[in-house]
Amino acid sequence: MVKTAFLKYYKVFNVGDCDELDLSGLENTNLGNKPKIDLCEEIVGTMPDPPKISNSGDEAYYSPLTDEVCIPAISKFHSSEAYYNVLFHELVHATGHVSRLNREGVSANQGFGSEVYSKEELIAEIGAGILSGYVGISDEKLLSNSAAYIQAWMEKLSSDKNLIFEASGKAQKAVDYILDICPF
Repeated sequence: MVKTAFLKYYKVFNVGDCDELDLSGLENTNLGNKPKIDLCEEIVGTMPDPPKISNSGDEAYYSPLTDEVCIPAISKFHSSEAYYNVLFHELVHATGHVSRLNREGVSANQGFGSEVYSKEELIAEIGAGILSGYVGISDEKLLSNSAAYIQAWMEKLSSDKNLIFEASGKAQKAVDYILDICPF
C-alpha cells in the first residue's frame, strides 16, 4: 500500500476587498461583552454527532471519556475570534473520538508530552487554523500564537520529516467531518 500526503489550497479574500456581497447572514449578536459570530455558531451547531459543549471553568479541553468539550465563557477571551479558534481546536480533538474518526491521539492517548499526544495537538491546531481561515477569523495575535504553538510541537517531533503532511491530512479530515463535507 502506498501512502501519499497532500495539502489543500484555498483561495481566501479579505471581505473589505469584495464588492456586492450580501453579508446579512453574518450579523453578530452580543454575548456578554464579546459578539457571537454567526458563521462560527452555525459550524458548531451543524457538526454531525457533536460532543457536549459546556462553557464553564477556566480551561479549555476535550474529554474523550465524557465526549465533552469544556471551554470558558466567551467573555473570558480577549476576543470572539480567540474564543472560536480555541473551540475549533477542541472540536478537532473531538473528531478523534472512537465514535467519529477514531484517531490514536484521542482514542489511545498516552498522556501529555508523549509522541502520540504531541501529534494530536499538532492536528488540532492545524485544523483550528483551517476552520478559522474558512470563516475568516484571524488577526495578527491569533496567527502568531498558532504559529508558536505549532512550532513548539514540531520541535518536539523534529525527527519525523513527514509529520507535517500526516498532521495536515488528518486535520483536513477532521475539518471535513466538522463541516460535514464528506460523510463518514
